[in-house]
Amino acid sequence: MKTDELWRKYARTKDRNIRQLLIEEYIGLVKIVAGRMYNFYGSKIEYEDLVGFGVMGLIDSIERFDISKNIKFETYAQIRIKGTIIDNIRKLDWIPRTLRKKSKDIQNGMISLENKLGRTPTKEELSDFLCISVNELESILADTTNFNIASLEDLLVNKGEYYINNDKDINTPEDIFEKKEIIETLGRIIDELKDNEKIVISLYYYEELTYKEIGHIMELSESRISQIHSKAILNIKNKLKKLGIYEN
Repeated sequence: MKTDELWRKYARTKDRNIRQLLIEEYIGLVKIVAGRMYNFYGSKIEYEDLVGFGVMGLIDSIERFDISKNIKFETYAQIRIKGTIIDNIRKLDWIPRTLRKKSKDIQNGMISLENKLGRTPTKEELSDFLCISVNELESILADTTNFNIASLEDLLVNKGEYYINNDKDINTPEDIFEKKEIIETLGRIIDELKDNEKIVISLYYYEELTYKEIGHIMELSESRISQIHSKAILNIKNKLKKLGIYEN
């Protein structure tokens, strides 16, 4: 039975056997998403656990997907698969409380210095403000990269570029305007990042490269790429917070 026919039959019957066939049809999508996320969460969680969370997202996608809407299932499913994995990782709460506090201190320090200086502070300025060494600052940034990415991607999945709410029959004009405004705002914020931060964000999110691959291109270590990425994410979050779009 062809995939289109499976979808039509499932839409009519909601038959569990057909749903199982659809799961088998798209399980490769789960493995792709889980494999990419394992590059960054692998030190904290097993690949099989990521796949398990992803399958939950896939099942949810199949049950909620409306074939009458002009949305490609693969696009819709990737959003929910990734969102489900992130939600379950956050529930594991593997970020120590002390590290969360340090990350928050860095974020608040960046906001204070940016307000005072009228620009993004350098690492040296930020470390002086926080009364810690540059090495310690870089270590904290590297350790909190995944935490910061997860919290920002939670925003993107629910409100930003990848916003799809299949529970509504239509998006209201307000929904459409909000999505468009957030996309444009994120674009402007990314354009204002330092060159090295902008390159890392571009290669990570648009080219979907790993830290190792990005490090090879930029001739930097993986840990250095991790630090740059984390600082860029904090910059983006701070600017969104100022605009009332992001809340911790």
